[in-house]
Amino acid sequence: MPTRFDAIVIGTGQAGPSLAQRLSKAGMSIAVIERKRFGGTCVNTGCIPTKTLIASARTAYVARRAADYGVVIDSPIRADMKKVKARKDAVAGASETGVHQMLTTLDNCRVIQGHARFAGPHLVEVDGELLEAPMIFINVGARAAVPEIPGLRGVPHMTNSAMVDVDYLPGRLLILGGSYVGLEFGQMYRRFGSEVTIFERGPQLLSKEDEDIARGVREILEAEGVRVLTGARQLSVSGESGRITVRSSAGEDTGTHLLVALGRVPNTDDLGLEAAGIATDSRGYIQVDDQLLTNVPGVWAMGDCNGKGAFTHTSYNDYEIVAANLLDGASRRVSDRLQAYNVYIDPPLARVGMSEDAVRASGRPALMAIRPMTKVGRAVEKGETKGFLKVLVDAESHLILGACLLGVECDEVVHCLLDIMYAKAPYEVIQRAVHIHPTVSELIPTLLADLKPL
Repeated sequence: MPTRFDAIVIGTGQAGPSLAQRLSKAGMSIAVIERKRFGGTCVNTGCIPTKTLIASARTAYVARRAADYGVVIDSPIRADMKKVKARKDAVAGASETGVHQMLTTLDNCRVIQGHARFAGPHLVEVDGELLEAPMIFINVGARAAVPEIPGLRGVPHMTNSAMVDVDYLPGRLLILGGSYVGLEFGQMYRRFGSEVTIFERGPQLLSKEDEDIARGVREILEAEGVRVLTGARQLSVSGESGRITVRSSAGEDTGTHLLVALGRVPNTDDLGLEAAGIATDSRGYIQVDDQLLTNVPGVWAMGDCNGKGAFTHTSYNDYEIVAANLLDGASRRVSDRLQAYNVYIDPPLARVGMSEDAVRASGRPALMAIRPMTKVGRAVEKGETKGFLKVLVDAESHLILGACLLGVECDEVVHCLLDIMYAKAPYEVIQRAVHIHPTVSELIPTLLADLKPL
């Protein structure tokens, strides 16, 4: 006979543990199942380790620029990669331990380590044991895609999961993919001291961004010595450990190490979803409605595996939607969420809402303002003037449609626009706000004063 619970949570990314905590406080009995490492991608191979590594790389970058600020460093700057990794391990490890300890101390919660597979609509099997619950929440995340590229399978290569555990400096790092993961690792390892080449199959880096944004990002990377090859189609890989060659229609290069950063695939292929009748799309993402319910009553899918967002903050918001609807009598929806994210190159790229291309394609009357970071006092004072600010506004309602901010501290600045967009307030509200000087945020009202017809 199966062991019965009020709820089963499969996976411990950003949504699952928080939901388990809420369900426990509501007096429910819960089983939480994790097949590998607690905390999911963000804690173990994504946000926390990569941003910790980026901080180390930025320190090396700033140290090399010390003379620009009148500071003299008499010895050459180098990265001790074993210490860099040790710092990363300590930060990420503390987060993983924290998630595990939180779950194991919840009331009426049983934590099981093993691979969960559905045996029926509300029946889950873990290492021979059957568990049953009227409510099941899937939070199994995604992993790096390794597409079929000629020669790739026979050549040593890494994805982000392996790359965060590197404790040495690659002599020459080749990267397949010019999006978030590829760009962050590319700039990071260039700053650590590697030679870096990025191959991007599309006509520009960051294919979903406006052309001027992509061009600005490319200029930042190339100024630091990163080689960028766009339009790199007909990819092929050959070689052996320590000498790997990537060929493409845009050119070729030979390096010591290869990073594959060509997108993500959901971890749904070995969950036994067919036994439960849970529907997926052609790419394997679990299909959900606006409140994250699957086609099977009493089964929800949250986080990267549902295809509704590929970020820690969207996964956590999935938890908030499910918890509010189940426990608070709310009626929250995924469609209420604004698209927003940061790309953690340096300076960072922050995006919210519609791009310029999307606004133009919509045909709606709109206003736009652009301000280079060279005209932002705080950026000049910090000696970091790369990039620009761009915001788009509906010409009739005066609501902010979207913004793209490429510049120092823009990963924080974006929230003043994000919040006003959630409030559905006209741009004049923020334009008339008195921001603190000197900051980057204080230039947002000034930027909005320069709006012109698109």
